[in-house]
Amino acid sequence: MSELDPRLRDEIDDQVAEALDAYLAERRPRGRRRAWPVVVTVALGVVTTWLAPGEAWAAWLAIGVTNAAWLVVVSGKAG
Repeated sequence: MSELDPRLRDEIDDQVAEALDAYLAERRPRGRRRAWPVVVTVALGVVTTWLAPGEAWAAWLAIGVTNAAWLVVVSGKAG
């Protein structure tokens, strides 16, 4: 395997850096999503499962629906 000429390597490096800079400049900064309600509801689900294992399926169903709705609203894709 032959090595590249140092000048050619530097030129390739510069072109890759320029392309990456252009790509990153085009991306819009995303708004920070707030995921704390998802974490809190999952923690409540764990506690519910520990306290009442037989009825935990209903709590997890409610948690799943709540989290899905929250993520849809936060992402701005609500119908």
